[in-house]
Amino acid sequence: MSTPIIRMDRVTRRFGKDVLAVDNMSMDIEAGEFISFLGPSGCGKSTALKMIAGLLPVSAGTIDIERPSGASEQDLAFVFQEPTLMPWATVFDNVYLPLRLAGVKRAEAMPRVMAILAEVGLTKFAKTYPRALSGGMKMRVSIARAMVTHPRILLMDEPFAALDEMTRSKLNNDVVRLAKEHGLTVIFVTHSVFEAVYLSSRIIVMAARPGRVAADIPMQTPWPRDESWRTSVEFSAVAQSVSETLKGTLHVDDLDH
Repeated sequence: MSTPIIRMDRVTRRFGKDVLAVDNMSMDIEAGEFISFLGPSGCGKSTALKMIAGLLPVSAGTIDIERPSGASEQDLAFVFQEPTLMPWATVFDNVYLPLRLAGVKRAEAMPRVMAILAEVGLTKFAKTYPRALSGGMKMRVSIARAMVTHPRILLMDEPFAALDEMTRSKLNNDVVRLAKEHGLTVIFVTHSVFEAVYLSSRIIVMAARPGRVAADIPMQTPWPRDESWRTSVEFSAVAQSVSETLKGTLHVDDLDH
């Protein structure tokens, strides 16, 4: 049996004495899976993602990431909800940033940066500044910046929440394509049942107060899926089932909002 690429064992995270953000979270994630953490606000899904990334320490439990001999921590990349681009830097320089911080010379990095810009459809915008980009294009830059280090694991914290539906749908397809082409393991945080169902090979439904795993749902439909599946009877049925599971995790006062 293969070793999971990520193993969470009874992971707990507290903020101060009173706030239990994540409680006793355990799971194995296999290489190549596309996992969605789905749940309401305050269920700890972003906190869990940041603990996996090492951006937050665990209060109890362990998170183990399987790394080949000699692999660096750059094999894990994080895409935030906001693009967090440097406004004074061009698209090229924003994407080049993690390589520059790793000591890679600009000339050496040039082919690598331009290759990933081509993959996200931004070749013509390499010399453009963020102020001239749409929200969707800024997010493409953020994804390219994460991908330029050639990670094995991509963590995404509600990256498309602020985008319009058409842009969000297109970026969903782009992320699935990149995940398949690069053999990525992806953990994707979302509030959207439809997004989780379309993107995922497995959905982790989380409940709040305290944040915990309420359901672990393996998707039966082969992954990845094409755009036509969004309008299928099967998609609607799966989305309804996941929605009912999510609804069952909500507290009475959550239903009033």
